Amino acid sequence: MGLGNVSVGTDAIDCSLEIKKKRENDIVVALAGNPNVGKSTVFNGMTGLRQHTGNWAGKTVSTAQGYASYNEQGYVLVDIPGCYSLHTRSPEEEVAREFICSGIPDVVVAVCDAVCLERSLGLAIQILELTDRVVVCVNLMDEAEKKHIRIDLKGLQRRLGVPVVGTAARKGEGLEGVYQAVNRVAGQEEDRHGKAFRGGNPAELCQGMVVYEDEGYLEPDRKKDRFFTGKRTAAPMMLLFLFGAFWLTIVGANYPSQWLREFFSFLEGEMMKGFVWLGAPEWLREMLVYGIYRVVAWIVAVMLPPMAIFFPLFTMMEDSGYLPRVAFNMDKCFRKCHACGKQSLTMAMGFGCNAAGVVGCRIIDSPRERLIAILTNSFVPCNGRFPTLIAIIVMFFAGGMAGFRKSFAAALFLACFIMLGIGATFFVSWALSVTVLKGEPSSFVLELPPYRRPQVGRVIVRSVCDRTIFVLGRAVAAAAPAGAVLWLLANTQINGMTVLRCLAQALEPFAVWFGLDGVILLAFILGFPANEIVVPIMIMAYLSQGTLSEISDPNVLKRLLVDNGWTWETAICTMLFSLMHWPCATACLTIRKETGSWKWMAAALAIPTAVGGAVCMAVHILAAAVGGF
Repeated sequence: MGLGNVSVGTDAIDCSLEIKKKRENDIVVALAGNPNVGKSTVFNGMTGLRQHTGNWAGKTVSTAQGYASYNEQGYVLVDIPGCYSLHTRSPEEEVAREFICSGIPDVVVAVCDAVCLERSLGLAIQILELTDRVVVCVNLMDEAEKKHIRIDLKGLQRRLGVPVVGTAARKGEGLEGVYQAVNRVAGQEEDRHGKAFRGGNPAELCQGMVVYEDEGYLEPDRKKDRFFTGKRTAAPMMLLFLFGAFWLTIVGANYPSQWLREFFSFLEGEMMKGFVWLGAPEWLREMLVYGIYRVVAWIVAVMLPPMAIFFPLFTMMEDSGYLPRVAFNMDKCFRKCHACGKQSLTMAMGFGCNAAGVVGCRIIDSPRERLIAILTNSFVPCNGRFPTLIAIIVMFFAGGMAGFRKSFAAALFLACFIMLGIGATFFVSWALSVTVLKGEPSSFVLELPPYRRPQVGRVIVRSVCDRTIFVLGRAVAAAAPAGAVLWLLANTQINGMTVLRCLAQALEPFAVWFGLDGVILLAFILGFPANEIVVPIMIMAYLSQGTLSEISDPNVLKRLLVDNGWTWETAICTMLFSLMHWPCATACLTIRKETGSWKWMAAALAIPTAVGGAVCMAVHILAAAVGGF
């Protein structure tokens, strides 16, 4: 098997989908199935493409196309959206049905779950009503064996009248049988007259074909569910997992960040020497090195270590089957806000990147509820805001501590602010649902997959490829031009004062009403391309320097901030504004694309900014009333 031409699409499939064939006789294979049956894992195993696999309903809203070869035969595999039926009640079902009926695929591989075969066979039967060129792939045979479930694959094949192959895709077992079955089906004529007998009840088809040697095979998962989704234990466990992830991120990111800063500092010196040797003008080399390069290097050094820790932790919760339980636990809260429980999943995606969270809102069927999720996604702080939050917490709230106590307190403060952002999401979702976006919450199907031991190696690869590189690339692309603009603002003078300082002074009268100062507000504005550069801009402005400066010692940085008028009130208001303000440039462009409206993009900018400004103003008024912090 080999990896060939790969094309990944972000829009719904239609009949005009371009198929990337290498040879004329390549077989086009559509992979269909319910969510959580391992369909995308089968796709990955056959093509070698590390497509992200999720454990929640409707994860694969877009499609991926990959190329594979077996015994000199080429295959173009298309991973279509996971769905429970083809009755076109949701975008996932509509996309799947359209592609199967389009005549594009030569063979449809219907992936089923060996542990829940009766339930997942329903979709396979519906596919057989549309075409005879079907291969039924009974995946997760290893899980079924662990639970002492025996399946008569040959007997099931006789009843269905199409090839049935057992696989354990996570281990790469049985995939050769899928290729062989696809070859047989692709070479036969479609029998339009023999489809009727293949309909019927999945329970009748499974009768005698599936034997449960251990009737209590579900009891271990049920015990875990009683704990992780129980009324008294669900919320504490979610908070514990959230706190643990942030604590590990804070503790583990310090040393790698420092190493990266030292490495990039060395490269900066070498780059400057190179430009001097080339004879580049002073203004050009300083803008390229001290402007563009330094901003990009700062963002990589600050972002990469936390992402390399947080994303794998988050992905392991997903891989283990716990993340769908989070959606289940939070469904009631969102329903009270007249929103959809799937919004909890898009909110979770927003922890990594708000742009990714906005794209993830496609899994919400209702246009009204989808729009609510899009407009409120930025209340969840993305990875780019963590450096600002963590730096202020360490300096002003955990500075007098050391060792474990310091990291514990920092993680606790950060978790509290995260919960505040989640609370703001609930409030604004409710406010929108009773005003401009009125409506009742819709129901949705959420399957709770079995608990599984995460595959650590694949989790690391998947989180790095799917999330870390994507988010880091987005930040670097936005930071490069921002670095040039910052350098120009800091090195262009008007009446003996830099443009940067002039802008900060102009914003000062407005900023004080929110417990901030002109420099802080300007830093957030100039940090619109990437939130990671907010603190470096503050340092540059306070020091009146022409380039971004690094202050690695929290005590030195705190002294600089205090000397420029910072108090505990300033620290709290800055954190609140960092938590609740406009989304970054990439997220805004994504909102424009997803909604097709500049109006809703403007609303997505205005809503969190208005809420954050109101909260900061309330804190400022309260501080003034009690005589300051």
